[in-house]
Amino acid sequence: MIKAIFFSTFDVNEGPKVLHQVPADAIAPSSSSTQTPLFHFPSLSPYIIPRPEFCSRLITFCTPTHRILSQPVCLQSSTYPRNAYTFSIALVLESSTPFASYATVTLKLASLLKTLEEQSRFLSRDASAPNTGKIYALCEILLEDLNNYCESMIPIDDSNTLNIKLFPTYPHPSPLYPYHVPLSTVRLDTLTDPNWDLTMLRVLPYIDGVNSVKQISLLADADYKLVRKAIEHLLYYGCLLLLDIFSFSAVYAPTAEIASFVEDTEMQEECARYIAVPNDGIKHNLQHDIIRGLQLVELYLALKQGQNVKSFYIKHAETMDRIDVRRFITFGVIKGFLYRVHKFAMATNPTGKRKRDHKLKSRQKTRTAAVVKAQTDDPDSDSHILDLEHYLDGTHCFDEICTELMISEQELTRHLKAVGDVQIISR
Repeated sequence: MIKAIFFSTFDVNEGPKVLHQVPADAIAPSSSSTQTPLFHFPSLSPYIIPRPEFCSRLITFCTPTHRILSQPVCLQSSTYPRNAYTFSIALVLESSTPFASYATVTLKLASLLKTLEEQSRFLSRDASAPNTGKIYALCEILLEDLNNYCESMIPIDDSNTLNIKLFPTYPHPSPLYPYHVPLSTVRLDTLTDPNWDLTMLRVLPYIDGVNSVKQISLLADADYKLVRKAIEHLLYYGCLLLLDIFSFSAVYAPTAEIASFVEDTEMQEECARYIAVPNDGIKHNLQHDIIRGLQLVELYLALKQGQNVKSFYIKHAETMDRIDVRRFITFGVIKGFLYRVHKFAMATNPTGKRKRDHKLKSRQKTRTAAVVKAQTDDPDSDSHILDLEHYLDGTHCFDEICTELMISEQELTRHLKAVGDVQIISR
């Protein structure tokens, strides 16, 4: 929240001077005022109205309780006293307030006032008394609008209008990888318009909670780097969640947060509505809330390490035939009471020589990486070689390897067996 906005200049007789301030007496109180200023302006004036060498730069500094943002501007011209006119419009925030978005506002204000001064001497010709006139009105409206609405549109004159929007600052999301599956938390189609980025418009139809980032780039026929940037943008603003690639060979297990699901009947009802098969009839399920809730708890508690989704589904087939198994797993992951047990490949003898197929020896004279011979769908086609050495350090999960090499987990397992000296770790 902005505590104050003030406009100051360098007076040829008095030096740095505050001409307009909102609220009144917040920076430089009058002699009759009993209000305590937010900070001592004379002490900090060398940083607010600095030497010309430090002008046209964003300056931010803190007092024990407040932060001041400004971009001083110095215009050189023989029409000014001392051949220069220096001014600064500054924002005062609480010292603990994140200021990244306010810095953009400060830069835009300084740029606009500089342009107005160069065009029509809007600032230097203003003979209004302190805390009156157009500049004061600009500061007053800006403070009120940004604090209340986070945006402002102020007509300056017939040809200039100030348009400013205060964009929120969010923490940076977790890193995005090709094997991540984005799931929208809002209706993205209702937010779009034709002026959106072209890559973003091509990507949105394929964000369905099933396709991975890599698959989305292929389906949208767009460059992966651009697709990743578009998804990161949506992720930053909280429009997406990241999931793992769903497969029946995956393993899931409950976390300690499962206790909250056991006790929360509203979450159980929400889960029943979310995971119900569309043709199953949700109303029928809701007639047995308590029984349904107990069944859901028992199903989630039945998930465990060492048991993949396929085995779990077969074991509970009678109950699971009324449930969308993908949504069943997704709900638990989103709510935080399920976690994915990933598989990692670790070479047990990374420095030793691994067994290789004799047909590949002529191609591997200079290779030190582990290689595998894999047959394509066409039996008459040439074999291709997969370089797995990079992935055998125990830090690359199966999802990552399969996504980058564009193979299934079954194929990857077969290749790893051919390599030998590889241990599969689940964690």
